[in-house]
Amino acid sequence: MKIYETKEIKNIALLGSKGSGKTTLAESMLFECGVIKRRGTVEGGNTVSDYFPVEKEYGYSVFSTVFNAEFNGKKLNVIDCPGADDFVGNAYTALGVCDTGVILINAQNGVEVGTQNIFRVTGQLKKPIMFALNQIDGEKADYDNVIESMRETFGPKVIQIQYPLQSGPGFNSMVDVLLMKKYEWGPDGGTPTISEIPAEEMERAKELHNTLVEAAAENDETLMDKYFEQGHLTEDEMREGIRKGLIDRSIFPVFVVSAIKDMGVRRMMEFLGNVCPFVDDMPAPETTAGVEVKPDSNGPLSIFFFKTSVEPHIGEISYFKVMSGTLKTGVDLDNATRGGKERLAQIFTVCGQLRNPIEELRAGDIGGAVKLKDVRTGNTLDEKGIDTATGRVLVEVDWQFDFIKYPDPTCTRAIRPVTESDAEKLSGILTRMHEEDPTWIVEQSKELKQTLVKGQGEFHLRTLKWRIENNDKMPIEFFEPKIPYRETITKASRADYRHKKQSGGSGQFGEVHLIIEPYTEGMPEPDSYKFGNQEFKLNVRDKQEIPLEWGGKLVVYNCIVGGAIDARFIPAIVKGLMDRMEQGPLTGSYARDVRVMIYDGKMHPVDSNEISFRLAGRNAFSEAFRNANPKILEPVYDVEVLTPGDVMGDVMSDLQGRRAIIMGMQSESGIEKLNARVPLKEMSSYSTSLSSITGGRSSFTMKFASYELVPGDVQEKLLKEYEASQQED
Repeated sequence: MKIYETKEIKNIALLGSKGSGKTTLAESMLFECGVIKRRGTVEGGNTVSDYFPVEKEYGYSVFSTVFNAEFNGKKLNVIDCPGADDFVGNAYTALGVCDTGVILINAQNGVEVGTQNIFRVTGQLKKPIMFALNQIDGEKADYDNVIESMRETFGPKVIQIQYPLQSGPGFNSMVDVLLMKKYEWGPDGGTPTISEIPAEEMERAKELHNTLVEAAAENDETLMDKYFEQGHLTEDEMREGIRKGLIDRSIFPVFVVSAIKDMGVRRMMEFLGNVCPFVDDMPAPETTAGVEVKPDSNGPLSIFFFKTSVEPHIGEISYFKVMSGTLKTGVDLDNATRGGKERLAQIFTVCGQLRNPIEELRAGDIGGAVKLKDVRTGNTLDEKGIDTATGRVLVEVDWQFDFIKYPDPTCTRAIRPVTESDAEKLSGILTRMHEEDPTWIVEQSKELKQTLVKGQGEFHLRTLKWRIENNDKMPIEFFEPKIPYRETITKASRADYRHKKQSGGSGQFGEVHLIIEPYTEGMPEPDSYKFGNQEFKLNVRDKQEIPLEWGGKLVVYNCIVGGAIDARFIPAIVKGLMDRMEQGPLTGSYARDVRVMIYDGKMHPVDSNEISFRLAGRNAFSEAFRNANPKILEPVYDVEVLTPGDVMGDVMSDLQGRRAIIMGMQSESGIEKLNARVPLKEMSSYSTSLSSITGGRSSFTMKFASYELVPGDVQEKLLKEYEASQQED
C-alpha cells in the first residue's frame, strides 16, 4: 500500500441499529475496492468484520472492526460498529477518531429507537453524518414512508441525493439527483448501467436537484450569490457546498443501497471519497491541557490508542490514530499517560483480522501495532527527539488526549469464579476485558465486599461471561449485587458508654457521653438540648467536618468542659465514631449526615488510653443511633426510556411496578420519552424486561440521582434480612 498524505485520508464510522446491514455493507465496500474477491455473509460466518468466536456464536457484531480501502486515489479508514444498544460504546470510540458517520437505516423498519440513539451521539460529538437506506429491495421496504419519518425525526436537513424508481423486491434502479443520472442493475447487482433520467421522472428529479443545490449554496455566501445570479451550480461547487454543510451538520444526505446485492454501494463510496470531509477539514482536537493539535504530518509526532483487541492466534493488538507528525517503524516514543518508553518495531494497516506491514503512516491515518510493552486504551505516545551528538532535546511535547467519553452503565452484576483459587486470575482477565471494551467496568467494592462488573445491558454482560468461560476456560458465576444502602437518623438522641476492662496490671477505662442529631448544610451551631426532664447546655470548643467518601458528612463537636476527657483522646473517640459510620448499626451499611456533640465523660489516670476511648465512643454512638429513629436510605436513579408509542402503556405499568415515580413524558422526534425516578434495587432485571415488553424496540439510560428513605415495609424486611445474616455468621 502506498503512503497516503493527510489530505488523501478519510475516516468513516459505519453506524446503525441492529439488523440494519452494516457488516454486509462493509463486505460490499471491500469488494468494490478489490480488497476481497468474494463477499462473505453473516449467515456463513465468513465476513471480514465478524470474525471473533463470540460473534460467530451470536450471529451479529459484538466488537467494532477496523478496515481500510483504497478507492479513487483516496484512503478510506472505516470502523464497522455493532448495532445492538448493549455495544454502543463501540460507536463512541469510532466517532472519537472518525470524521464522518454513515448511519444505516433498514428500509423495512424505518427510523428505530437505536437510530435515534446513534443520531443523538453524533450530535453530541458534532460529527458530520449521512444516511444510507439499506435493504431497499426488502419485502416491506417503503422508501417514501421512511423518508417522511426521517424528516419528522431529523428535520428538514434530511436531503435526498438519490431515490429509487421502485422500492421493495422490484428495486433495480434509482435516480441520482446530484449527478442527474439514472442507475440500473441486473438481477444480481454489481456494476450498474448509467443512463439519462427518463422523461417521466425528470420533474421530480429536478425538484429534488434544486432542493439539493439550495441546501449546498446555503453554506457558502459565494455559492449563494452565484446560485442567485446563474440559477445553478457546477458539480464541483455543489460538492464543496455539501462538504461545508456536512461539517456544520446543516445537511444530512440520504443514499439508497442494497448492500446484499451490491447495488448503489460504489456510488455511495464515490460520494465518501469526493465529498465527505478529509481529516484536515474537521476542527482540530484538543489535548487535556486545551492545546489544539492539527493533523500536520510535518508536526511533532503524537499517536492516540483508541482500541485494544485480543485476537485468536495473534494476541493483543493495539489500534491507534496518528494525531500529528509521521509515524515510522522502529521509532521510540514516550508514553505521556503512563510514563516510560515504547518502541513500535512494526506498524500495520488493518483490515479485519488481516494486517499488512507498512513503513510509515501520516497524520490522520489509522493503524495497528502488536505486542506493545505497556500501552493501554486511551494512552498517548509522544515524540521526544534528542540530538545524539549534543544531547540537546530537539522536539519535546507532552500531549495527552482524552476525547472519548462513554455512556453510564445500565446493568450491574456481582461476579466470582466457581473455583475460589481463581480469584486473582479472574481479576487479570477482567482488566484485559475492560481494555478491549471500556464500557465493561470492573469495580472492587470495599463497601459491598463484592467484585462488580457493569455494562450497557444484560446481553452485554452475558457476552463477557461467554468469553471468559469459552475463551479463558474459567467457569464463573453472576449473581445479584448487594445494594449500597445508607443509614441515617431523623431525630436527636443521647447516650453514654463506659468501657472498663481489668485483667491484671494496667487496664482499660474510658467513658463517653454524647448527643447526636441529623446533619443538614447550613444548620445553626449546637446550643442546648432537652431529653426527658434534663436539659444539656453545650459550650463548643472545637469542630471537625469530615466529608465521607460515600457521600454526606460526619460533623463532630468537642464540648468537653472541666477537663473531663483530655483533648488527646478526642481523635480516638472520632475514630470510634467513624468505625460505626463505616458499618452502620442497622444493616452494616455506610451511615451519613450525622452531627455528634461529645459533651462529657470520664477518664482514669492510669488505665485510660486511645483504644478505651475508641471503643467507648463507638458503643455510645451505636446506642444513640438506635434511639434516634434511624432510617435506611436507598440509591435512586433518574431513568430515561425511549420507546415507540404503541407500547408506552406497558412500559409505564412495568416501571410503576418497580416503585418508580413518573417525572414526565414527551414525544421526541416520533418516539416517546419517559422520565422516571426508580430505586436501584428495582432496576436489576430492567434491561431484559424492557426488551421483552417492547420486542427490543426500546432503550434506556440511568444515572444516579440521590439517596431517599426506603418505605417502612422495605426497611422492616431489610432489618430482618440483616439480623438473619448476622445469626448465620
